[in-house]
Amino acid sequence: MIKHIVTGIQAVGHRVIDGVWRLGCASRFFLLVLLNSPPSFLRFGLITREIYFAGVLSLVIILVSGLFVGMVLGLQGYETLQKFGAESAVGTLVALSLVRELGPVIAALLFASRAGSAMTAEIGLMKATEQLAAMGMMAVDPVARVVAPRFWAGVFSMPLLAAMFTVMGVFGGYLVTVIFIGVDEGSFWSQMQDAVDFRYDIVNGVIKSCFFGVAITAIAVFEGFDAPPTAEGVSGATTRTVVTSALTILGMDFVLTAFMFRGVS
Repeated sequence: MIKHIVTGIQAVGHRVIDGVWRLGCASRFFLLVLLNSPPSFLRFGLITREIYFAGVLSLVIILVSGLFVGMVLGLQGYETLQKFGAESAVGTLVALSLVRELGPVIAALLFASRAGSAMTAEIGLMKATEQLAAMGMMAVDPVARVVAPRFWAGVFSMPLLAAMFTVMGVFGGYLVTVIFIGVDEGSFWSQMQDAVDFRYDIVNGVIKSCFFGVAITAIAVFEGFDAPPTAEGVSGATTRTVVTSALTILGMDFVLTAFMFRGVS
């Protein structure tokens, strides 16, 4: 019995030490990416190409998901507010929910699932097929040539995708509540404009999406660069990217929300 307890404690300790070690490696790798970023900006075509693959190709899932999330919010919000005779405030409910929380968070989760996993798989396969090693032999820094452009492409794409998700969500709420249900259009837009504050809602939502973009792409490129050069290693790194990014997004959302809105009445 005591032997099993000791074995369990040792296993937990080993996992904690391994997690701290990987966190340190990820931090050092993040600093390495930042230090090797200037060559990528000098060849900005590398970043724009990755913006296309990470951002533009993610537009379909972002826009469609935003539309349906907004429609569901509008429908559920109307059904709830109708009980209190405040159905005209459904625009406020939809806008604040999307701008503050659902827009940045859901867009980040979708971005991590689609673009983050693709970055990890691509870099991991380049490592497995020894393309990164070949670059090093040709005196080409793989971090500056491969990793940094993908990192900055994700950082630039995430806030734009979150904004598009939010806009489509508001449009979806408008379709359901105004077009289909028949809520007064003037009340929908006017109450939304009165309730949404540029500083505490829109700017804070953009700040959240920027933090999420940095976290997602940093995790994705690190997992890809650190993946074992095997098919199983790449698949495991891709899975870790999605899981770790999702947990990081939700944890960061709580911390950022606590700091941003604690003084708002």
